[in-house]
Amino acid sequence: MSTRSRRRPTGAGRAALRAYRGLPVSARLHATIRWWSAPFPAVESLVPRTGRILEIGCGHGLFCTYLALAAPTRTVRGSDIDEPKIGQAAAVAGELTGVDLQFEVATSGTVAPGPWDAIVIVDMLYLLPAVEQKRLLADAVAQLGPDGVLLVKEMSASPSWKARWNVLQETLSVSILGITERADINGPRFDFVAPGVMAGWLTEMGLTTEGRRLDRHRIHPHHVLIGRRR
Repeated sequence: MSTRSRRRPTGAGRAALRAYRGLPVSARLHATIRWWSAPFPAVESLVPRTGRILEIGCGHGLFCTYLALAAPTRTVRGSDIDEPKIGQAAAVAGELTGVDLQFEVATSGTVAPGPWDAIVIVDMLYLLPAVEQKRLLADAVAQLGPDGVLLVKEMSASPSWKARWNVLQETLSVSILGITERADINGPRFDFVAPGVMAGWLTEMGLTTEGRRLDRHRIHPHHVLIGRRR
């Protein structure tokens, strides 16, 4: 099977992208690029099939929409500081039937009250300074249910050529085009914390942690950390 075939949306992925057809061209384009560049199916497979699921920093809400369509038994909530994006995500959710999917505008660095069966953070933490990343993760852990799981999909610093390409792309997206909103515009441009360091934080917070690379056949250094209560 070709790399393109493995990434091509099927089933719930195709339905999720179809749900964005009523949005402006820029939002539809962003959703399509996100699908093809991010390993959403691999991350979705790690999310419980039932229970209350929260995604922090959900943007236009594509991954939340995918989660809800892939398993309608999930109760999915998405939050983000970008009010226009949340408005578009809510419009998408309002057109869907048979799923429990809602979005809300959040203050930067806050976590909606739990308990949550899973909290997911996908390609968002790098926009915060490391100290704020650690604080947000601690708040997320505090809102997990007894058997809750924390999934953090971020970019690794290796291999270096993939990391350099990722920084270039994010510079274009955040600093030049303004596609991605960040709360602290005066801080460091990006702060990519090494997976091993972040895993250490989660261990200190009382989670058992497993890391997986998700970058095979991809030009971005995708990595996911899976934290579970001991």
